[in-house]
Amino acid sequence: MTPFRQSRLLLAILLSGVMAGCASNPNAVSATGAAGKTTEVVAKSTSKIIGGPLIPDSVVQLGPSVAYPLEKLVYWGIYVGAAWLILDPLAPNWDIQEARFPENHMHFRMNMKRFYAGGAGEARVIFNRRAKEMMRAGGFSSYEVVEYSEGLESSVLGSQRTAEGVVRFMKVAG
Repeated sequence: MTPFRQSRLLLAILLSGVMAGCASNPNAVSATGAAGKTTEVVAKSTSKIIGGPLIPDSVVQLGPSVAYPLEKLVYWGIYVGAAWLILDPLAPNWDIQEARFPENHMHFRMNMKRFYAGGAGEARVIFNRRAKEMMRAGGFSSYEVVEYSEGLESSVLGSQRTAEGVVRFMKVAG
């Protein structure tokens, strides 16, 4: 897990811990109408600044017969946000590190996301795709895979797929 993702996970855990300490407001404020709802929320949220709840004890009216407590909506938002931070569905599945070796050799090391939803068998395809990109960018005519291996690295949070290999780029003689 990259340091950036670790910091995002730590932030999500910290926020969920802070929100877990929220409680309902014991001071009832009665108000009616649209302006009354607003003053009720403001009154309840500002009644106790220190030691009071972080989430006001109010209800979000989504329709004439549909209403949800604000506390539940905030908690579900935190759960969804934490799941999004951990899974990060828009991030690429593989992280590729490259190192140039002498005599037109290139070493690739690839690490797959620790938590993923598919793409476990695509290491060789991504390896070849990146080798072709580097071949074209360097003006070479072909490449040869010198060595290639795939494996799993275990840790406390679970295993992580890895792949690494070395390619040799060749130019056409002539």
